Amino acid sequence: MTWEIYFVFALLAFAIVSFIWERISADLTSLTVFAALLFVSMLTRSTELPDLDSLLMVFSNSAPLTIAAMFIVSAALERTGAIDLITRYLRQLVQFPYRRFLFIMILGVAAVSAFVNNTPVVIVLMPVILTLSREMGLPSSKLLIPLSYASIFGGTCTLLGTSTNLLASGILVDAGHRPIGMFELAAVGLPILTVGTLYLVFFGNRLLPRRETLTSILSEAEREEYITEAFVRADSNLIGTPAAECSFLKTRRIRLLEIVRHGVAVRNDPSKVALEAGDRLVMSCHPSGIAAARSEKGIALQVELSEDLETIATDEGAIVEAVVSPNATIAGKTLGEINFRQRFRMVVVAIHRKGQNQRERLNELRLQPGDTLLMMGSNNAIENLASSEELILLDRPRVAAKDIRAKMPIALLTSAGVVTLASLNIVPILAAASLGVAVLLLSGCMKPKEAYASIEWSILVIIFGMLALGTAMDSTGASILIAKNLIGFIDSLVPPHLQNVAMLLLIYIITSTFTEFLSNNAAVALMVPIALGVAMTLGVDARPFVVGTCIAASASFATPIGYQTNTYIYGVGGYRFADFTRVGLPLNILCCAVTVLVVPIFWKF
Repeated sequence: MTWEIYFVFALLAFAIVSFIWERISADLTSLTVFAALLFVSMLTRSTELPDLDSLLMVFSNSAPLTIAAMFIVSAALERTGAIDLITRYLRQLVQFPYRRFLFIMILGVAAVSAFVNNTPVVIVLMPVILTLSREMGLPSSKLLIPLSYASIFGGTCTLLGTSTNLLASGILVDAGHRPIGMFELAAVGLPILTVGTLYLVFFGNRLLPRRETLTSILSEAEREEYITEAFVRADSNLIGTPAAECSFLKTRRIRLLEIVRHGVAVRNDPSKVALEAGDRLVMSCHPSGIAAARSEKGIALQVELSEDLETIATDEGAIVEAVVSPNATIAGKTLGEINFRQRFRMVVVAIHRKGQNQRERLNELRLQPGDTLLMMGSNNAIENLASSEELILLDRPRVAAKDIRAKMPIALLTSAGVVTLASLNIVPILAAASLGVAVLLLSGCMKPKEAYASIEWSILVIIFGMLALGTAMDSTGASILIAKNLIGFIDSLVPPHLQNVAMLLLIYIITSTFTEFLSNNAAVALMVPIALGVAMTLGVDARPFVVGTCIAASASFATPIGYQTNTYIYGVGGYRFADFTRVGLPLNILCCAVTVLVVPIFWKF
C-alpha cells in the first residue's frame, strides 16, 4: 500500500473515533478531515490524492443543495401548520385500545415522513403524543419510541423521505449511474413499514419500557413550589454575607435558585455568593416559605415593590419541560452565556442528556439540540415561551399564527408540486426543490431569514467533509482495496452462487453498524463508494448494494444516537440507552432480513 492509502485510512479512523467519542462535534470532525485532505494534497502535490479542483468538486454535488432545499420545504409545512393535520385525527383516536391507536399512529406518521423531513414531524408531534398518552392513561415511553421509528419507516419509502437517500442518489449520479427514482425505494421500504408496524403493534407493549419523564425527579414538595423573587435592600445588614448564611434561606421551605446582579445571573454557586445591594434573589418557595422571607430584615419581595401588595398565588408558577430545537441559536452556549433567566424568565432546575439527569453545575453545561430542560416559571413566562423557536414546550403543541396558517394550502401544493415534478422526471429533483423554495419565499410562507435558519448547516458540513473523504478513498484506491478484502472474506466463507447476496448482507451490516454510532449521512458517504467498488470488482450492477446501503443508513433503531429523531425522544421519554437496544435491535435484524430478501428480487445483480 502507498503512503496515500495509509493517510486516507488514518483520516477514516480519526473520523470514526471522533464521531463515536464526541469530544468535538460531528461537523467539526468532517471539517477537520476536509482541511487535512486539502492541506496534505497541496503540500505534497501527490498525484494519488485528489487535487484542489477535485476536492472542490464535492461542492458541485447536487445532493447537499437538494437536502438544503427540502429542509426549507419541510420547515414551511411545519410553520404553516400542515403537519398538525395529523394531530386532529390522532386526538379522535384516544378512545381506541393501545394496539389500534399505535397501528393508526405509525401508519399516519410514516405517510407524512415519506415526504417531509423526519425531524420536524417528530418535533411537532411530541407534545401531542405526550398529551394523548396522559389522556389514555399510558406512560409516554409507550408511544415515543414508536413515533420515532414510524418516521424512520416512512423515510425508507421515498427519495425525499430522508437526506441519506438524496445523498446516495447524488453519489450515484456523480459515478455515472442514473439517480434513484422518487418511489423506487418503496419496493423495499413498504415491506419494512409492514414488518416494523406489526412488530411494534404485537410486541411493543411488552418490550417498550414504562419510564417517567424528567419531572419525576422532583420530590412532591418541589412540585408544590413556585417561583418568587426578592431584592436585597440598600440598607440591608445582609450585604457582604454569603447567601447560605441567611437565616430565611436555611429553611427547607425556600430554595435559592439564582442570584441576578446588574441584570445578569451570577455564574458561581449562588449559596456561596456574598450578597450586594440590589441583588435579585430568585427562589423556589413552598407557600409557607413566603412568611419566612417576609420576616427577614433587609429583604423585599418583588410583589411588595409593585402596586399589587398581594402575594403570588401558588398556582401562578408551573414546572414544564422543553427540548432545545434543532436550529436553536442557544445551542453550544451555557445558560450563563445566554443569560437564560433574563431571556426566557424561566429557571432551569435540571437538564436531561443521553440518559442522565443533570442537576449540579448547570451553568457550566453547553446546551445541545435535543437536550430536555426541566424549568420553573410563571404562567406568563410559559405562554411567551410557547412561541419560541429556541425551545419546544412538551406540555403543549406549538400553534402557528393565523396569518401563517392561511398559507397552508400554498405550502401543501408546493410540496406536492415538487414531488410530482421529480416523480415524472420533468425536471431533476434539485430544480423542482429550488422552484418550490422560490414559491414559498415569494408567497410569504417563510421569510428568507427563517428559511436560512431552517437549514441544518451542520449536516451539510458533515456531508461535504465525508464526500471529500470518499473522493480521496476513490482516487487513492482505498475503496477498491476495502472492496477486495470484503470480497476475499466472503469468498472464503460462501459458495459462489450466494456470494452476491452475502456481500449485500455484509454491506448492510457494516452500514447499519456505522449508522448506529456515526452520522447516518456520514455512513452513506463512506459506504456508497465502497459499494460501488465492490460492484465494479465483482462485475455486477451496483444498484442492489447502494439500495441496501440506503436502507441500512435509515433503519437505525438500536441506539438513541444513530438517528436524530431517536435522540430527541431519548430525553423526553425518560428512556435509558438499553431501552433502544432491547426494542430496536430485533427490529434492525428484521429490517436487514427483509432487505436481503427483497432487494435481489427488484434489483438484479
